[in-house]
Amino acid sequence: MRNFSGVNIHNIRDVKMMPMIMVETSVAAGASNPNLYTGSAFEFARSRGVVSIGVAQSATGAFCTLQAGADIIAEEFSLPILTRFPIIPDEMYFTDVVEQGDRIVARVRNPTGGALTIRSVVQMSMGG
Repeated sequence: MRNFSGVNIHNIRDVKMMPMIMVETSVAAGASNPNLYTGSAFEFARSRGVVSIGVAQSATGAFCTLQAGADIIAEEFSLPILTRFPIIPDEMYFTDVVEQGDRIVARVRNPTGGALTIRSVVQMSMGG
């Protein structure tokens, strides 16, 4: 059996999916967002794998903490400033191994006097 790309597929288990999360969220002045990925179908890892994360802000001032399960990937840091989503793979600065059920979390804090747009991409390589 062949799929549309011409790759032989005899068993659906042989197909490796690469789930992604792409979010764009406004964080109000003086506010915080406890998890940019809340509500995503991929917020919790479905199996063991590797996650790569890129996150950026529209202007200076926001801070982010990244976590996957019990792992703190990055303590609070100032986000890079971009007017677009981070580019894969060049701006995916954070990588971690996740286990099944690990929650992927990006906490964002905006202490500035204006709203900031936060954009993030999470790319997952599952099964391994």
